[in-house]
Amino acid sequence: MNTLKKRIALMGVLSVLCAIPSMAQIANSVKFDAPSAFYAGNAKMPAGSYTVTQPNIDDNLLLIEDANGSHSAFVEYEVVPSNTPHDHSDIIFNQYGQVDYLSAIWILGEDSQMRIVPSKVEKNAAKAAAAQKHSLSARNAGQP
Repeated sequence: MNTLKKRIALMGVLSVLCAIPSMAQIANSVKFDAPSAFYAGNAKMPAGSYTVTQPNIDDNLLLIEDANGSHSAFVEYEVVPSNTPHDHSDIIFNQYGQVDYLSAIWILGEDSQMRIVPSKVEKNAAKAAAAQKHSLSARNAGQP
């Protein structure tokens, strides 16, 4: 009987651990319009319309792709919890001088953000100057 209780407890812990990676996921896609060029990881992306997707929900990787598919990049992210669900979708940038770096993504209704892991180039820029944060509104798939 004691072994059965241990197995049930172990199964409960495992099911909770399996649910943790599902936080801060992009269900379908998020779209945004960048008025100027920016870096997504190590890739320089020109101004334009972009879609953010999560090709594999088991990986902390996002695909950032422009509307015509000519520019794309994979970026790694970390989940950063918040106390309250976000009331809209946002794309956050760090700006050093005149250069923008994709920094985080907030998804409507989520209580955590996806913080983009800074590239080596961004880390070097951060050593030279403080980041100025700014954001752009984003649309979840199906939103006008």
